Amino acid sequence: MRKLITLCIVTFVALGATAGLFDSLPDSTYRYRVEANASISSGDHTPFWLMNNRFGLSSIEKSNGYLRAGLFREMKYDRRFSWDFGVDLAVAYNYSSTFIVQQLYGGVRYRSLNLTIGSKERQEGLVNHRLGSGDMLLSENARPIPQVYLSMPEYQPVPGTKKWLSARGYFSMGWYTDSDWSRDHVGYHGTYNDGRWFHSKGLFLKGGNLDRFPLTIEGGLEMACQFGGTAYLTDMRSGKWLVVKMPTGVEEIFKAIVPMGGGDYDDPNMSGETTNAIGNHVGQWSAALTWRPKNIPWGARLYYQHFFDDHSMMFFDHAWRDMLLGVEISFPKNPVISTFVYEYLITKDQSGAVYWDKTDDVPEQVSGVDEYYNHDFFGHWQHWGMGMGNPLIISPIYNADNSLWFKHNRVKGHHFGWEGSPHPDVDYRVLMSYTRSWGSYYFLIPDVLHNFNALVEVKYRPHRLPGWAAKISLGADGGRLLGKSFGAMLTISKSGWL
Repeated sequence: MRKLITLCIVTFVALGATAGLFDSLPDSTYRYRVEANASISSGDHTPFWLMNNRFGLSSIEKSNGYLRAGLFREMKYDRRFSWDFGVDLAVAYNYSSTFIVQQLYGGVRYRSLNLTIGSKERQEGLVNHRLGSGDMLLSENARPIPQVYLSMPEYQPVPGTKKWLSARGYFSMGWYTDSDWSRDHVGYHGTYNDGRWFHSKGLFLKGGNLDRFPLTIEGGLEMACQFGGTAYLTDMRSGKWLVVKMPTGVEEIFKAIVPMGGGDYDDPNMSGETTNAIGNHVGQWSAALTWRPKNIPWGARLYYQHFFDDHSMMFFDHAWRDMLLGVEISFPKNPVISTFVYEYLITKDQSGAVYWDKTDDVPEQVSGVDEYYNHDFFGHWQHWGMGMGNPLIISPIYNADNSLWFKHNRVKGHHFGWEGSPHPDVDYRVLMSYTRSWGSYYFLIPDVLHNFNALVEVKYRPHRLPGWAAKISLGADGGRLLGKSFGAMLTISKSGWL
């Protein structure tokens, strides 16, 4: 508690001094932000929604906080050519690391194409990022991965379609930054990957023109891959300690981009990789319908995501029983509520409970037990212990044994979120989730475990103090999955243009 009080005092001094320094700069091209955050909780950990979907800048420890400062140059979208950069640093207490490089990037844009190099907070997919539970493939739950990221972020009309069809997409290659933390976290003989690579790509199409008709339809395919590095693991069948060097040459990079197997590798432990595909390949199909009449001040949106952990669920080898289904309603301007979201999540099936690679004796292939977010060689679908997908599939940071496995990836859940502005200076947000877990196919549990998580957040932005904001967040957990917890978080920030 003494440290938290000291942190708050230092924060106010730092906010005032830093803001004054930035305000003295003459150029108006740049944006700055300084922020202080402190959280305290009962129970065993920070409540779920005070920790998750914060781009990994959070802590499971029930008393924590940080000081954060960032300086950004924004793109000029009224020009054919522009450039940007961002430096966003934090010093934290009771986090996975004390000094955090949250964002560090530079980028250039020509017409509709952007090229960014470095770590940057991004939001992809078709879900509601503020009120929803999180994207199934790449959410805001984990720290950004440094990447070379080429994108067309805004929909661009397809020639010859009179603006009725448009497209956007992205392509990236990156590297994880959590190797040292993973080794220290799991301990000797724990399973982790040192030096793994990351690749992702996505293409979205949008049909419709809101200027002519109030209904649009969107759809897209996204794929991502973990590959390379050195795997340190305990074989679950034999109990032996294995060290497997994963090759990362031009051939492997190509096979990560175009999912392929094959190759001459001496290590017999890589037989599964060479048979199927080099790397851990995952992806999702997404679709959304948006109804937004021009003369009626409300709108509605329906979105759907189908996650797949290998090629068997990419198409229709198995029934698509797992999904994230969301409904979003935008209301006319009023002081009570502006947007409401409901989501239904189910991941119980995972192609079924049986897996078998065909052999000469039993020449039948049964591609079940997809084990969402888990993979023996590549450290699982997490970064710094936080799941990179939907956080309702509980992140490995919660594991009491410090392993990096997702032990509760077979879930069924309901999520609600809504927000509003009862006063021009005040915004609020509410999140509520209820999930049940059946564990996983590899980590069986004797009983179904329940989980309830709630967040109430109020943000005050006094109009007489431009750029200043104070946010109070209250979180609560219940149920046997994570246990009971109640906590409060205070965030004070100052931002503006230079």
